Amino acid sequence: MTTHRTNNLTRQVRLALFAGATALLANVAVFAAETEADQASPAPGAEQAKSNSADVQLGNITVTAQSRSQQVQEVPIPVQVVTSAQIEKLAATDLSMLNGYLPGVTIDASQPTQPNFSTRGIGASDFGIGTDSPVSIYENGVYQFKSGAALTLFNDVDHVEVLMGPQGTLFGRNSAAGVISVTTNAPSDGYEANVSARMGNYGTRYLDGVLNVPLGQNVAFRMSFVDNYSDGWLRNAYDGKTYRNNDDWGTRMQWRWNAPGDTLVNVSWEHERLDQLPRPTIGIAPLPAFPALPTVSPDASTYLDPRIIPYRSDTIDPKESRTYDSFALRIEHPLPFGTLSSLTSFQRFHTYNRESYDGTDRLYLYVDTANIERNKSWSQEFKLSGKTDLADWVGGVSYYYDNAHQTSQVNLFTDSIDTLLNNIGAAPGGLYGPLTQGLQAAGFSYSLLGDPWQENMINHGISKAYAAYVDAIWHLNDRLNLSTGVRFTHDQRSLDWYNPPRIAAQLDGTLASLQSLGLLDALGVPIQTFQQNIYYPTPGILSQPLGLSRSWNDTSPRLVLDYKLTSDVMLYASAAKGYQAGGFNSQEPGTAFGPQTVHNYEAGVKSYFADYRLLINASIYHYKYSNLPQLQLVSGGSVGQLPRYEISTANENADGFEVESRWQATDALRFNASVAWIDQTYGHYLTQDPLTGNTIDLTGKGTGQPYWSAAAGVDYVLHQVLGGDLDFTFQQGYNGKTRCNASSSSQGSCLQRGPFKLGTPTLRTDLRVGWSSRDVPWSFAFIVNNLLDKRYVTGINNATASLFGTPNAGISAPRMWSVQAAYRF
Repeated sequence: MTTHRTNNLTRQVRLALFAGATALLANVAVFAAETEADQASPAPGAEQAKSNSADVQLGNITVTAQSRSQQVQEVPIPVQVVTSAQIEKLAATDLSMLNGYLPGVTIDASQPTQPNFSTRGIGASDFGIGTDSPVSIYENGVYQFKSGAALTLFNDVDHVEVLMGPQGTLFGRNSAAGVISVTTNAPSDGYEANVSARMGNYGTRYLDGVLNVPLGQNVAFRMSFVDNYSDGWLRNAYDGKTYRNNDDWGTRMQWRWNAPGDTLVNVSWEHERLDQLPRPTIGIAPLPAFPALPTVSPDASTYLDPRIIPYRSDTIDPKESRTYDSFALRIEHPLPFGTLSSLTSFQRFHTYNRESYDGTDRLYLYVDTANIERNKSWSQEFKLSGKTDLADWVGGVSYYYDNAHQTSQVNLFTDSIDTLLNNIGAAPGGLYGPLTQGLQAAGFSYSLLGDPWQENMINHGISKAYAAYVDAIWHLNDRLNLSTGVRFTHDQRSLDWYNPPRIAAQLDGTLASLQSLGLLDALGVPIQTFQQNIYYPTPGILSQPLGLSRSWNDTSPRLVLDYKLTSDVMLYASAAKGYQAGGFNSQEPGTAFGPQTVHNYEAGVKSYFADYRLLINASIYHYKYSNLPQLQLVSGGSVGQLPRYEISTANENADGFEVESRWQATDALRFNASVAWIDQTYGHYLTQDPLTGNTIDLTGKGTGQPYWSAAAGVDYVLHQVLGGDLDFTFQQGYNGKTRCNASSSSQGSCLQRGPFKLGTPTLRTDLRVGWSSRDVPWSFAFIVNNLLDKRYVTGINNATASLFGTPNAGISAPRMWSVQAAYRF
């Protein structure tokens, strides 16, 4: 089997990182043993006991959902918490591994450099730099740009908070639909060193480790690393490469200083490098014998099942990669009346993703696309917070700057251009093939076939955001609180579009020779005939970029009333406005859309019965979302122009409820279950069928979001097994049937006939069996993801269906198992 391998430099860096970390871990173990008599240390098993407490296991932990530290059950916001123990039991390597276990939340990482997040049916599928996702991702309070930074590795994570509904008052930037906040472990005063390794089927090899070292009375250093590799599970029958592989590694280093005056300083650096094959696109239309052309816009009933047919793709240099660096400086200083904090961050990344667009191995059907980005962003926030008997308050100002470059690239061959010209009737039989035949019949050895052809859309965007906010929790009495907050925002954005002439050096060399011999003139064919752009034919920006600038102002308030019915039960009701800046369609020059707004109304209950070790939360909500960008496949417009994905905006309305429960039935047995229901429909919304060009009215129709999603799990511990605990964890996630509409089939989200169905309910089942002991540094686990080996078709791409007859599809992963060993020093 041929697998995708890393280059020598990457391999050497990994080896150096691992060797250095191993040496540090060993030295720390010795040093800790030597200084044990001189330093106070926790009693044996104290930390383990803490992590196994009912509160922590049930998720009633300290969170920062309201920009202040609170127990999650005291926060009058729907918050789903994923603890480090749950992450470990899922063998989750990034946020996408939580998909299916957070009802109401969808995380699509089929392209890790272009992930999609949605909460309560609201998200953004567009990958262009002219838009942002309404679900914002934060790591340790730092906003992560949607494509290059939003899906970095789970690296020494303490917990994940998922906040449902608009969170603009507290989090600000791009949180109109919700927030996913990742909190990592900070440097501590105790020695800590551990390493774990995992191996499994499909060549899975995973390694991570943590080192925490106090460097004196007031200084501590923490380092973590992770290396995630697998050979992949989908073999390309064309070239033997194995797709759906993993090749991702990263490290984080933090330095904490307890400075004079009780000032806390934390400096961190994070680096990640991903380099693997891209998402496979499997051709599902039956192809006639070579060199015949497939049927344009094939009948869905003739589709082939992508889960069982061989995968064949001739993509040139397929690759998906990301290099990411993040620097953050946090300073907290106590004042007589509160705490002043500063958070400064700088991030940069480069991403590259080149994948097949036709899903075949025939040159005359060849189309591939590449998305290339580089980005630098800076942010600064100053926050002042305090607490009195009357109010718990926080206020601050922030600044965000983003400098983004993106190149959207389309690659064809003259052979596939001939197919395109033939299928649209512009040149029956093609252009380059017949011309080659004519030249060779006349005794000339020239060929215009097999020549690569590339077109580019080049975008450059600048974003600036200024904000000021204040939020206060007013303690009206011992039971009743009123939370009020408001954020003032000023956004400035600009975007440039540039379409350079197509690149076809090999073809141009042949054309120049034919021109010099006078053959083109003899044929009466001007050379310009072969030099026109096909995919990006915008003449106005072929010589110089076209730029637009926009700015917006917004005031977003929130109002929350919570009441302690008993010491165990809290009721709350809220009204909040969410806002997100407008943007630009990076694929359509000179187009802009206005800001997004959402008005959300919610009521809920939070209850935690410590005596019964039972947690039950529920909420019901209604929202109206305006001007949400939708990435839709639309007709190419110009004759012969390929259909492409562009942005349109829509209004959406929804009613829904969510229920979450966790119960520690006995010391050995724990249950969890959650369910979400949503009825989401379009307001006034007109879209287009990309296959026919006809207008489709979706006003009042379902958006496609399923009604139901749910998750459930059980943990059971057998004590005193070989001197330790044997822990069984069984978890299931369910996502309901897609609510298909008149546009779903052409957009590739629904298919109700043929050899497979698309948009059916999905089920995910995971199992873990682990053994650990307080007295033994070793622990072991056996993990199975997708235990029942459920395989689904995840979507259909119709971008080349109407002109080449080559729709293609993606599929979900098979059963994956691994064994894990961990050692704590």
